[in-house]
Amino acid sequence: MQTTFTPKQLTDPAIQRSNEILRACVHCGFCTATCPTYQVLGDELDSPRGRIYLIKDMLENERVPDEKTVKHIDRCLSCLACMTTCPSGVHYMHLVDHARAYIEKNYDRPWSDRALRWLLARILPYPTRFRLALLGAKIGRPFARFMPDPRLKAMLAMAPKTIPPVSRNDDPQTFPAKDKKMRVALMTGCAQKALNTDINDATIRLLTRLGAEIVVAKGAGCCGALTHHMGKEDESHAAAAKNITAWTHEMDTGGLDAIVINTSGCGTTVKDYGHMFRNDPLAADAARISAIAMDVSELLLKLDLPEGAQKDTKVAYHAACSLQHGQQIKTAPKELLKRAGYTVLEPADSHLCCGSAGTYNLMQPEISGQLKTRKVQTLEDLSPDIIAAGNIGCMMQIGSGTAVPIVHTVELLDWATGGPQPPALTAPGKRAPAVPILR
Repeated sequence: MQTTFTPKQLTDPAIQRSNEILRACVHCGFCTATCPTYQVLGDELDSPRGRIYLIKDMLENERVPDEKTVKHIDRCLSCLACMTTCPSGVHYMHLVDHARAYIEKNYDRPWSDRALRWLLARILPYPTRFRLALLGAKIGRPFARFMPDPRLKAMLAMAPKTIPPVSRNDDPQTFPAKDKKMRVALMTGCAQKALNTDINDATIRLLTRLGAEIVVAKGAGCCGALTHHMGKEDESHAAAAKNITAWTHEMDTGGLDAIVINTSGCGTTVKDYGHMFRNDPLAADAARISAIAMDVSELLLKLDLPEGAQKDTKVAYHAACSLQHGQQIKTAPKELLKRAGYTVLEPADSHLCCGSAGTYNLMQPEISGQLKTRKVQTLEDLSPDIIAAGNIGCMMQIGSGTAVPIVHTVELLDWATGGPQPPALTAPGKRAPAVPILR
């Protein structure tokens, strides 16, 4: 694609990077075949190729974003399926991130949009605030039908029926391993600590059992992804900087073999810290962090997970977009589940997003709902006993639309190697696995 940025414009590192990405695009349209919003809406402007044209025009002409451009960019899930499909290596993620930051600085949103985005940015990355908000949503759920804005209804519907107790395992501390093979930092996250404390608990049990000493670093918290995808660069970079500082301290004192992440959306962002901070005083430290960041499934492949547990439970594996497209991790979770003895099933159109996408299900509930319906149907068509996923957002989204229990992959691996049964398998309103579990 030809671009006409001026030499002055190209002195801006963000414009320079977007120019490189735009020039890589050859208009082939392969991305439209795997774009969830294009599949649902059928509008070229709701495909990566269409959004690329809109972004190019906006940035080249340095114009104030118009309502049409903002609408179509807001509809992007950032699922990154287009990057998996693109034969030219167009790094759409960095381009749409830049577009969102530009819009945030230059577009005057309607007051209701500004209020909602402000509210989400002030609540979701903070576990205590999020817990209080979930409690309020739980109380307000019976009144959802009276809400005029479908986004408010979506927020009320998001609240789980049971809010888990606070886990002290999320506090800064070290968990020793019996036969220590490595030392890793566990990213405990933000929203996950309010929505599901079983995931971090299972991760700690499993990794220490397999020889990984775990440190929860003091000062680490939200990865910054939630605000990053809203274009709020200052807030997202501030959160990321705290993690970089905390983990760098651990690297320089006790040493770290990896930073392990069990929420794939966070993993995609942490692995991009090197790019996010490339022009910042923290650039070198950010690059060090990104270099050792790993999804928990990547780390488990290095820790000799025992094989052949006596199970034949049918597990439908949902591949989170941030894992399969953002991090290009496609086979590791399935290999691990099979090694542990589970029968792993894959749904049709597994490359398509479930519609969660961070805050997307709250800000674009109609499109998100259609994607959820499609995803749940393809999973239930497999008649599984359990659905497994590697991202809390996907688990909440899919779990709200099916009676089949959905658990994190690491919980199933923990169970298969001596840990307790995942609580979600006996949760009220969920079907217990139809196939007996053999010990």
